[in-house]
Amino acid sequence: MAKFNKKKSGETPAVSTASLPDIVFMLLFFFMTVTTMKDSSIMVENTLPNASETKKLEKKDRVLYIYVGKPTREFQKTYGTEPKIQLNDKFADVSEVGDFILQERAKKPQELQNVLTTALKVDKDANMGLISDIKQELRKVNALKVNYTTFEGDAFGNIDK
Repeated sequence: MAKFNKKKSGETPAVSTASLPDIVFMLLFFFMTVTTMKDSSIMVENTLPNASETKKLEKKDRVLYIYVGKPTREFQKTYGTEPKIQLNDKFADVSEVGDFILQERAKKPQELQNVLTTALKVDKDANMGLISDIKQELRKVNALKVNYTTFEGDAFGNIDK
């Protein structure tokens, strides 16, 4: 009969690293697909008002953002404390809003150009005259779908006492 000898050395077998590159690339592709890049940094103070009747926008790729508010502390020395318009990453004048909309519309695919929404993210302390001027510029370039971005809540909380 044969004699079976037990292995007495307590060495553990080496770990196979053959699948390690596959795992690394799989994680890399996962993070590349789910990570979104920030479009622009907000350079204005933007305390949004409350509204009781709100509706969430479904498709964010069809939205162009216009920010209105007082410049943040780092920009107040240069631009003052009056409410300013921010288009992407720069301050702009009311007359530049129409050109901005046309340029952004041209960057979008043809099938999305007619369904774009302009979202106004306006500070609750901003002057309504400035908003009215922006809306006039939007009418000139036929950007008639306008959305006011708000927080859901009691609309009467916006009234200063």
